[in-house]
Amino acid sequence: MSEINTNQTYSTNHAGGETNYRLPLVAMTTLFFLWGFITVLNDVLIPRLKGVFDLSYTEAMLIQFCFFSAYFIVSLPAGFLVKRFGYKNGILTGLIIGSIGCALFYPAVVVHQYWIFLGALFVLASGITILQVSANPYVAALGPTKTASSRLNLAQALNSLGTTVGPIVGSFLLFGTAGALTADAASADSVKIPYLMLAVALLAIAIIFAFLKLPDIEAHTNTDSCKAQQHKLTEAPHLMMGVVGIFCYVGAEVSIGSFLVNYFADPNIAGLEEHAAAKLIGYYWGGAMVGRFIGSALLQKIAPSKAITFNALVIIALLVISMASSGSIALWSVLAIGLFNSIMFPTIFTLSIEGLSSLTSRGSGLLCLAIVGGAIVPLIQGLVADHFHIQISFVVPVICYLYIAWFGLNVVNLSQHWQRKLV
Repeated sequence: MSEINTNQTYSTNHAGGETNYRLPLVAMTTLFFLWGFITVLNDVLIPRLKGVFDLSYTEAMLIQFCFFSAYFIVSLPAGFLVKRFGYKNGILTGLIIGSIGCALFYPAVVVHQYWIFLGALFVLASGITILQVSANPYVAALGPTKTASSRLNLAQALNSLGTTVGPIVGSFLLFGTAGALTADAASADSVKIPYLMLAVALLAIAIIFAFLKLPDIEAHTNTDSCKAQQHKLTEAPHLMMGVVGIFCYVGAEVSIGSFLVNYFADPNIAGLEEHAAAKLIGYYWGGAMVGRFIGSALLQKIAPSKAITFNALVIIALLVISMASSGSIALWSVLAIGLFNSIMFPTIFTLSIEGLSSLTSRGSGLLCLAIVGGAIVPLIQGLVADHFHIQISFVVPVICYLYIAWFGLNVVNLSQHWQRKLV
């Protein structure tokens, strides 16, 4: 997931002239990689636990519900925590809470209760949420202001690498190298070691950060007295559309990834064994990584709103093709969606906050809360899959992308309407 720029300004106190922040920057980019890896690991965990506990699709999607609901519940408290205790302590808190969440997978396996897994995922996601609230300003501060954007792009590239590698490593750790069921098939034993390793990794990074010399970052209050302050956020139609757009996009992206293993295992699609299907998820997220590089170049020449509409329509076409076909056509058409997903989040986000001026920070916070779509949309698709068929259930993300296409067609006019109010 892309970084969120809230248009805040920060001052960095460097004692004694120029400071070399290369080591802290390496540590931060490692952190971005790790939380990308952890987040996408859910796509492999879902079919694993679905088989272990004999869950319906709806019940299995509670994994994403518990994970992404943390963004909605924890984001605002995390903001207050960072404001009160500082960004470094926020990062440390997020790492420690994330480590505890991973460690809770061990008792969940021992007790063999699905609800304990869900609780562990919520704790883990709460830590990652705090990290995301804290981390971006740190990356921006680790060097000259003029190269802050470059550093953020580097961090996001590492995040995308994590989402690409995660399913491949996860398929090996959670399913092994063979498709046949092992002695662990009736239990969740295969989950213990990977998440204990993640717990140790997060705790180790927390210890490293505790001893790193990082810049002091002071958030300055925006004292802009422009006319934007005389309006409510709900009066900015492009922002309200963007909130729904972020909800739909994150929900659709997460939902598609969550169903891929079971989708590819379906005899009507590819009939793949779970370990082989899990490895293919890397193509979905890897496409998003490649698409970010392509998109960053093309968006310099193409209007962002037109790019959103085009990509959304292509994704709708790919989903319809996948739903109406079988075999390799159904498989590769849905995997290709990752490539066109790539520019969605940052582009919807920036178009939604355009012209908000002094309301930008609050508008950004509202858009962050819309990430809860990753909790709701997979659950809805699970209900459709249970009542009809997994292939038919992809109509749910189709509806989401139809809205995004509509957003792309209308956002510029609505943004201009808002800015005319400020004249």
